[in-house]
Amino acid sequence: MPHRVALITDSTCDIPAEWRAQYEITVIPLTIVFGSQQYLDGVEMQPEEFYNRLLSDPTHPSSSQPTPQMFLQAFEQAEANGAEEIMVVTISSAMSGTIHSVEQAAQGFHLPVHIVDGRSNSMGIGWQVIAAARAREAGGRIDEMLAAAAQVRSSMVYYITLDTIDYLSRGGRISEAARLLNSVLKIRPLIYVNRETGAVGAGIPARSRASAIEGLIKEFGKHIVPGKPLHLTVLHNAALDEAKALAERAVAEFKPVEMFISIVSPVLGVHTGPRALALCGYTEA
Repeated sequence: MPHRVALITDSTCDIPAEWRAQYEITVIPLTIVFGSQQYLDGVEMQPEEFYNRLLSDPTHPSSSQPTPQMFLQAFEQAEANGAEEIMVVTISSAMSGTIHSVEQAAQGFHLPVHIVDGRSNSMGIGWQVIAAARAREAGGRIDEMLAAAAQVRSSMVYYITLDTIDYLSRGGRISEAARLLNSVLKIRPLIYVNRETGAVGAGIPARSRASAIEGLIKEFGKHIVPGKPLHLTVLHNAALDEAKALAERAVAEFKPVEMFISIVSPVLGVHTGPRALALCGYTEA
């Protein structure tokens, strides 16, 4: 049976392919740019290929948002598949203009389009989409789907440790003072996504990889709600062995009811660089 509400998101969501298929989630790709070459994220370039190239190509990549036409085509396909309403969850408007492409596509479209600023990226939006999909599977209509996503968003905790500040620096995402500090100390930044604003904040950096990972676990643990079921993703930028070790620690310390490991979208890797690690999860209400 076709779904009454079509569910659409963008390629920064990092939702595993099997879940995209299981829950019939449409994913619109952003674009990765290496000089004059452009690749659709997750379609023409996969994460593993991207991180290998990131280390070897002297050209620093950039990214661009999907066009309104890409979303409009997805809306039209959803209608052809029998949808009567559309729900779109996007990467934070504080990080990308993707939501503006959705808004342009929705203007004048004759089905209701419910646009959600995910105020995050990666599984910070991915978990919201999954919650909405599960509400839909349980027979929920659009109000229940939106409420499910909102509950996840309101309790999301997302901390990332970077192996280097260089990629934030190349992308112009840090100040000259921070760049100078890094040149002297070689710090490993700890950053987080503010679930209220959708912007990135800074935590306490570390001098070594081991202390950076300890800081990541400690800060994540401080901000989750104890005693409530935790849904967790361990994210990595081509650092699978370390992600597996981090997952073992997370299971022992946080006892999530659901957890998996996922490699991070190239679009996000443009700014975070290789070997970043993250804990991203939410507690149930």
